[in-house]
Amino acid sequence: TTSEQEERETAIKHSAEEVVLASGAKGLLIDVPGASVMNTKFQFRAGMRYAKSPEVYEIAHIVEHLAFGANAKYSNEQAFEADFTKNGAYHNAWTSDFSVCYESECADFEWERILELQQVAITQPKFNDEELQSEKGNVKAELTGYMNDYGRLLWPRLQQIVGEQVPVLSERLKTIANIELKDTREHYRRTHTAHNMRFIIAGNLRHRKHKIIKALNNWGLKPGERFEIPNDELHSATPVLIRRKDASNITFAFSWMIPRKLMPTEAYAMSCLNHILNGTTSSRIFGQARKNGLVYGMGSDLNNGWHNASWDFDGEVNAESAESLFALIHRELQKILDGNIKDADIEAAKSYATGRYQMGAQTVNQISDYYADGYFVNGTLEKYERMPALIREITKDNIVDLAREFVASNINAMVAVSSVEKAMINELAEQLKF
Repeated sequence: TTSEQEERETAIKHSAEEVVLASGAKGLLIDVPGASVMNTKFQFRAGMRYAKSPEVYEIAHIVEHLAFGANAKYSNEQAFEADFTKNGAYHNAWTSDFSVCYESECADFEWERILELQQVAITQPKFNDEELQSEKGNVKAELTGYMNDYGRLLWPRLQQIVGEQVPVLSERLKTIANIELKDTREHYRRTHTAHNMRFIIAGNLRHRKHKIIKALNNWGLKPGERFEIPNDELHSATPVLIRRKDASNITFAFSWMIPRKLMPTEAYAMSCLNHILNGTTSSRIFGQARKNGLVYGMGSDLNNGWHNASWDFDGEVNAESAESLFALIHRELQKILDGNIKDADIEAAKSYATGRYQMGAQTVNQISDYYADGYFVNGTLEKYERMPALIREITKDNIVDLAREFVASNINAMVAVSSVEKAMINELAEQLKF
């Protein structure tokens, strides 16, 4: 059909293949014909869960901040930054529980120069005490700022109460002072190895793949090992209130979790369900809540990990509207569990997903991000052109069965930040029982 042809035409704008380097590193090379930029991502399982001890939990974050500092070619961060960005190139890095990832994007004409600079920064850092002290201060300022972001307060606490071995922000802050120069060097040596590295390079790779592979094979990282993702034993938890006297509203998050990762078809089915519930102002929960003046913003999402998957909801509501909002959430979720979904709603969600698919590969960075979501977390290479077929396969039974599996799980929790009484949070959580 014409629509299927259009989907294929969108998909063939790029092609992705996995390569295994002689060093043991693995990655994706994504050819985007005619692209004017090159995008790179280098990921290591080197996040905060891999600190040598809880006392230096924030070490991965510190190492990430030091990534673009002094190295074998540049004496300090300022000199490296000036050279890296002189033609408009961009770089960044981020840290999570499990990952440290270094990213860059540059004009096509200077991709070799930028790749060489990435090599110097990632493989030949020169950690020094002056930059360490500066970055300890910067990380402290960053985390202190997060203390006023209620969303960032919620999720670590929710992770913690269901059994994940993670500290909350206040506990993370206390570990910064314990970090010494030897700790940064130890963490780097242990985690930044060839076998522990995954990468994605996207751009106009025609006639360049051999040169890129050759360059990456010369990075000189020690072999090392690919670290396993920790598998915490998860359990349900009673509701938690983080009391803030100045928080007049209720900022909330709740999750249902299952002890397995979802297949791609299941992940897309959950995406459609989240769209039906919270995707737009015509959605079943958010749309109705917004129409009735109950909430300015809320949403739901799927987090599909290595060992577990979670169905997450969050939002912010006035205290006087909270009971009505949670009654609406319960009512609409019960309809889903009862199989009360119109075929027209499912088709509309699938149509929306197909449209987002066609819009989702308009830049090199969008393409790279799509593959990074599955490749870095689960090691999967799900070709972009398969998405329309996966969307078409979604059925009502898929959606209802998954919703029932999550809600029937014995792993769930709710956390709220507010000045209200704990009894009110307990009452709201009761509305989430089915």
